[in-house]
Amino acid sequence: MTDLGFKPFDADNHYYEATDAFTRHIDPKMAQRCMQWVELGGKQRLLVGGKVNKFIPNPTFDPVSKPGALDQYFRGKVAGGNLRQMFGELDPISPAYRDRDSRLALMRQQDLAAAFFFPTLGVGMEESLKHDIPALLAAFRAFNRWMDEDWGFAYQDAIFAAPYITLADPQWAVEELELVIGRGARVVVMRAAPALAPGGTRSPGDPIYDPFWARAAEAGVVVAFHSGDAGYGKYLDDWEPSGDFQAFQFSALRGMTSDRAPFDLFAALVCHGVFSRHPAIRTAIIESGSEWVKPLLKKFKKAYAQGPQSFASDPVEQFREHVWVAPFYEDDIRGLANEIGSDRVLFGSDYPHAEGLAVPTAFVNDLHGFTDAEVKSIMRDNAYDLIGVTSPA
Repeated sequence: MTDLGFKPFDADNHYYEATDAFTRHIDPKMAQRCMQWVELGGKQRLLVGGKVNKFIPNPTFDPVSKPGALDQYFRGKVAGGNLRQMFGELDPISPAYRDRDSRLALMRQQDLAAAFFFPTLGVGMEESLKHDIPALLAAFRAFNRWMDEDWGFAYQDAIFAAPYITLADPQWAVEELELVIGRGARVVVMRAAPALAPGGTRSPGDPIYDPFWARAAEAGVVVAFHSGDAGYGKYLDDWEPSGDFQAFQFSALRGMTSDRAPFDLFAALVCHGVFSRHPAIRTAIIESGSEWVKPLLKKFKKAYAQGPQSFASDPVEQFREHVWVAPFYEDDIRGLANEIGSDRVLFGSDYPHAEGLAVPTAFVNDLHGFTDAEVKSIMRDNAYDLIGVTSPA
């Protein structure tokens, strides 16, 4: 392990949800419309809205892949093949993936000071319940109560678990945000997608959501967008019908378009005025890579030149002021920093996922061409700055 001389802040850690994460606190009247467990063919299967859910092939997470098992594959150094073979031998689930004190002990061994914690299963469930909004709201209210109980939203100022917010009901979003703020949340997580709305979808930048954005800005709560099922399959199905979204189901076409979601999201947030109406808002984009950033800024520059009256201020500068980006370790991180500034780049390991890093702090080995001061910013200070906390000495 590399001794950096300081303890990093990892902006992308995960837990593996307990099997009762969505059911422990569910309203009994909504239980059958939300998540249930059944045994099919001798295996535990997750029903969501009465349908077998395929977002995660093994939603019990026991056994589970070794951290970093797909590292070389995502670096493009190993050709894809049989998925089971690529994952290698699975391990019994570690207590550190489901127990916060065990995880805190592991973080100390990994020399991490703190981390944002995001769902593994949860980031695929909004799309699965989009046709039943009351069930969707009930499921995530229950999920957030479980998260608070098992992980806490700011446990020992080291584990910052992000409650999940959906904009499917604007009033619910504000109420849920208020609840988690009261429980100490410093960051919330949403999907990079249009907001669900009666009869279709809306931009998250629609003024109907301004009360949510205003409260998040006032409270200094970071709105983080994390990869998952953003619902883009319905667009790609016109080109390549594939059925339900499944993690790790490779498709060349879908891989080519995987950065559509963050590109479109931030185009909408800027063009529809969220950052200009809420100048104190802070957002982050996690586990969505960064190769889309430069093309987006190029588009902003052109749009601003052609129609400056459509923007309250320079859209490129709006993005640079309000968005922190956690790149993939295999991205051109130096190029990203040149576009948005090294003070807006976050270190995220995706631990303990197979596509992440086996040793979180090994991310530093991909920070080529950065000064020592920039390395410290990316590996620690920027995440603390994002949540408005002074970095430890």
